[in-house]
Amino acid sequence: MPILSTLNLKKYYGKDPQTTVKALDDISLTVEKGEFVAIVGTSGSGKSTLLHMLGGLDRPTEGKVTVDGNELFAMSDEKLTIFRRRSVGFVFQSYNLVPILNVLENITLPIELDGGRIDRTYLDEVIQALGLQSKIHSLPSNLSGGQQQRVAIARALATKPSIILADEPTGNLDSKTSQEVLILLKQMSEKFNQTIVMITHNESIAQTADRIIRIEDGHIVSGNAAPAGAKTL
Repeated sequence: MPILSTLNLKKYYGKDPQTTVKALDDISLTVEKGEFVAIVGTSGSGKSTLLHMLGGLDRPTEGKVTVDGNELFAMSDEKLTIFRRRSVGFVFQSYNLVPILNVLENITLPIELDGGRIDRTYLDEVIQALGLQSKIHSLPSNLSGGQQQRVAIARALATKPSIILADEPTGNLDSKTSQEVLILLKQMSEKFNQTIVMITHNESIAQTADRIIRIEDGHIVSGNAAPAGAKTL
């Protein structure tokens, strides 16, 4: 059973058939638990729109998104917000760290907001795996871009989400740091059997993933089949 799937997903802008923009046009895909999938496309291909749908950040015109057996858009806005906070981890290009909170506070913020219990043993393992032990009391302004992105990855992992969605996670980093962050994402996927879906326009970055899905003009053009022997639930 896939951890993530979409069925006939569509996102249209405009009602006039002559001018309607089809950002997503009948997208169906599946991602197995523990897969690291890259969605590749040029600007305007629909990859960012697709990522927003996968994370429940925007509602589709038609179609379904199911995460860990839960159909996202059958939920009310309130229930979807709670589910997203607990079950979907986000890693953004701009890091989105809270500047007045230190590293540890940024990492645990989603759990604190949800009133959840922090698994200290697991959290320590994540922090150690990402090499952040000496930085937990530092503010984001005292960190390099690569270190800030490590914090963002740790924050995404902290809630033990069903999936992590990474939106151009190396877009603000130099090539050396980009490679380091990608290696860490790959390691986190393997170490914690974490499902990661990453969007990128960069072909070399996409090669890090287990599978590459290519999207053009709102359509999947290749890579939709899960590889043989993919990990399943």
